[in-house]
Amino acid sequence: MLRALSLSVAQLFDPPVLRVLVKSLALTLLIFVLLGAGLVFTVRAVALAYNLGEDGALAAATVAALAAFAAAWLLFRVVAILVIGLFGDQIVEAVEVRHYPAAASTARHVSFGRSLGMGLRSALRTIAVNLIALPLYILLLVTGIGPVLLFAAVNAVLLGRDLGEMVAARHLAKADMAGWLAATRFDRAAVGLAATLLFMIPLANLFAPILGAAMATHRFHGGRI
Repeated sequence: MLRALSLSVAQLFDPPVLRVLVKSLALTLLIFVLLGAGLVFTVRAVALAYNLGEDGALAAATVAALAAFAAAWLLFRVVAILVIGLFGDQIVEAVEVRHYPAAASTARHVSFGRSLGMGLRSALRTIAVNLIALPLYILLLVTGIGPVLLFAAVNAVLLGRDLGEMVAARHLAKADMAGWLAATRFDRAAVGLAATLLFMIPLANLFAPILGAAMATHRFHGGRI
C-alpha cells in the first residue's frame, strides 16, 4: 500500500492528473455553493412568507448558511467521490499509461453514463449505510474514539468498492464484476481505508479522491501481476 501511495503522490501533478484535479475540485465546490445558496434563499423566503421580517429572515438565512457549511463538511466525501467518478476513467488511464502500458492498451473506455451510474450508486450506498450505522456512532460517543474507528471501518469498505469498481470497469466484463468484488474484499478495503484516512485530514482531503483512484489502479494491477 505504501508503494501505491508513493507512486500516486509522485504522479499527482502530471498534466492529465492535474487537469482532473482542477476540474473535480471546481465542480465539487460549485455543487456545494449552489446547494448552499439554494438553501439560504429558500429559508429566507420562507421566513419572509411567515412575516418574520427582515431581521428574522436574516437570522434564519444565517442559520441556514451555517447548516450548509456543516453539511458540506459532512458530505464532502460523498460528493467528491461522485464527482471523481465522472472523471475517474481519466485518472485510471493516466496511471495505466505511465505504469501499466500493456493494460492501458487493452482497456475499454467507460462511458459517461456508466460512470455517472457508479457515482450515484456510490453516493446512495454511502448515505444509506452511514445512516444505518448512525445509532452505533451515537452509542460509541462515550468511548471517545469509537465513532472515528467505526466511521473509518465502514467507509473503508464502501470507498474500497467505489474506487475498485472505477478501475475494474475498464478491464472486466459486467458479468465478471461480482466475482471480482467477492475475491478482492480485503485488498479493496485496504485501499479504502487509506483513502478514508486521507479524507479525514484537512487539506489532504482535497487530494483524497485523486489519490484514492490512483492507489486503486496500482492495487488492481499489482494484484494481477
